[in-house]
Amino acid sequence: MKDDFDALARVVRGRTDVMLDYIAELVDVNSYTANKDGGDLVGTILNRHAKDLGLSFFRTRSEKYADHLVIATPAAERSSEGAIALVGHVDTVFPPGTFEGFRREDGIARGPGVLDMKGGIVVMLEAIRAVREVGGLDRLKVRMVLVGDEEIGSPEGRPFIVEQTKAAHCALVLEAGRAHDKIITRRKGTGSAKVVAIGKAAHAANNHKDGVNAIWAMAKFIDRAQQLTEYDRGITVNVGVVGGGEAKNTVPDRCECQLDFRFEKIDDAHATYAELTRACGEAEREIAGARFEISGGPARMPLERTEQSAALFRAYAEHARAVGLGSDEAPLIAGGSDASTTSAAGIPSIDGLGPRGSGFHTKEELIEIASLEPKVLALARFLWESSATP
Repeated sequence: MKDDFDALARVVRGRTDVMLDYIAELVDVNSYTANKDGGDLVGTILNRHAKDLGLSFFRTRSEKYADHLVIATPAAERSSEGAIALVGHVDTVFPPGTFEGFRREDGIARGPGVLDMKGGIVVMLEAIRAVREVGGLDRLKVRMVLVGDEEIGSPEGRPFIVEQTKAAHCALVLEAGRAHDKIITRRKGTGSAKVVAIGKAAHAANNHKDGVNAIWAMAKFIDRAQQLTEYDRGITVNVGVVGGGEAKNTVPDRCECQLDFRFEKIDDAHATYAELTRACGEAEREIAGARFEISGGPARMPLERTEQSAALFRAYAEHARAVGLGSDEAPLIAGGSDASTTSAAGIPSIDGLGPRGSGFHTKEELIEIASLEPKVLALARFLWESSATP
């Protein structure tokens, strides 16, 4: 196996400039989630690179977002059973004209999506290329699954990922690489809700007693909702937007709020939403005549650390150490990713394996150029070893 790893290292070394050219080509195309044309152009570029490597390329049409993509090795196209899923997304968070273009300077590369996560997509393709160059493509079962709506929670992407990875042995997600190359094994799940309190309008002076104050009713709900936060259990509820009423001398008949909730355990996802629903009922009973409507619910399930995902972490971390990368586990991450989707579907999953960098979701987004080759080599070694294991 050592000779194989040495051969992989030889074909990865010296590829940094080529990789940066690939990344620049992708970054220079604005693929904001709502910019379908831009996202689809990214898919067209990836199709070209996939074909150059002898990989199959499939698009699933989306009406609202960039088409969702699958890039598969010949072995995975013949049978997806037991394949390795490499998961990512083509969309970015910046609307056209707000943050554009690729720049290279002093050992770093900047641009929208350079870290989150067009750099990670290039690492995937380059790792497959390395295995191909040393003669391992025929037995390599890999499916790259890339969605076009991850930055808004993958409303279409979640079921697509579940369908396309359902026979996978494991899932590696090439989201932004963290400081010290820490590997993500846990993420919180995410949910949201819109709550509407409906009261009865009345003149605040002449008919105050006839009114039902929807803002007051909402205040009762908000107090209960906020108290659902339990830091020891990793549950947070945050009412972030509230609006209602028309004039100070009118009893308001409507008030709305929007809230975010997070959780560490799958069992707490629907339980927290049920508690929010119960809080609506309690507020209704406290303010006679008020009525509540609630909509929403859990969005992404959490990425939970399991015995199987811990074994996957250890297997990848061994290769990361061997090529000079950090290999520690990251602390719990509050934000979600598509690793949560594969994990909730029962597939051992790890995350944060893309190029090392910082500033994702900001105009300071960057990658450390020196991390590209070792990230590719760590993944290539993992793929090679996995494909060589009966």
